[in-house]
Amino acid sequence: MAAALRSRIDRWFLSRRPPSDTLELTQRNVYIVPTPAGWMLAATLLLLLIASINYQLNLGYLLTFLLAGSVAVGMHVCHGTLRGLALHLAAPEAQYAGTAAVLRVVLHNARRSTRYGIGMAVRHSGQWSWSDVPAQGSTTVEVAFKPERRGLHPVPTLTAETRFPLGTFRVWTVWRPASRVLVYPAPESNPPPLPPGEPLDGEPASAPMQAQVAGEYDGVRAYRRGDPLKLVVWKRAARAQAVGSEELVSRDTQQTRQQELWLDAQLAGLPDFEARLSRVCAWVLMADRLGVTYGVRIGSRSVAPSQGEGHKRKCLEVLALCS
Repeated sequence: MAAALRSRIDRWFLSRRPPSDTLELTQRNVYIVPTPAGWMLAATLLLLLIASINYQLNLGYLLTFLLAGSVAVGMHVCHGTLRGLALHLAAPEAQYAGTAAVLRVVLHNARRSTRYGIGMAVRHSGQWSWSDVPAQGSTTVEVAFKPERRGLHPVPTLTAETRFPLGTFRVWTVWRPASRVLVYPAPESNPPPLPPGEPLDGEPASAPMQAQVAGEYDGVRAYRRGDPLKLVVWKRAARAQAVGSEELVSRDTQQTRQQELWLDAQLAGLPDFEARLSRVCAWVLMADRLGVTYGVRIGSRSVAPSQGEGHKRKCLEVLALCS
């Protein structure tokens, strides 16, 4: 019952915050509460005051009110550390399911003094990133969260807080960004070779369908021992080594480009739909690494064969959003 009530209050509280990728912290959206250490200090001051009254200790009065004044000043400084700060969320990059997505939040400080000890985190995650913001400057804080499923997900609710300078008060705010994070399917870890090519439009149906190895779709094939070095496609070899792969491809002098490569989910040969998407995702990465021309088919949706980073992103986006 209590958990349901807290959940309803939480939803009502968040509904009063319109989504936005920028947030200016003012007195209306910055809150302050004592920390456990603050409550302990308050109890200590109360005991000191009672003892000073009971025994008429002038030095006790002095110590009590000196500490109370320090706490009051610390409360004002703590609230001012967060108030007036401007937050801006950089556009989040697409991620693969099961990997951590990093959100970059830029903190802008317009005043002439440094703001110390400011933390950012996904709300209720408990994983804080702490930073100081220089005077009349800005700093970037990275916050991570882990989306479990593919698709287009809203950025989770963020929170910022500080306990500077005494740690007796917690000043915090809640922020609902408007951006969304695109999550691709998780690529299969050990995918099979790329599927065979299909005849180009206008080619006879009996065109050879022997392209069983990755790369044999654009006049190239996988490197075989004994191939002359002049047939090795060195540009593709350099790109493969840049991503930690040692795969080589050679020009196929026996084959002209009579086929085109379609990465079709129906060719994945797996019963589960999500598993088929993971395999097609791995094929897309493999074909892009080899530099071959490829297209993607998922049900009624398709992406025409092409190459390049933009084409890869378009194919992965179709995999992420298909249903």
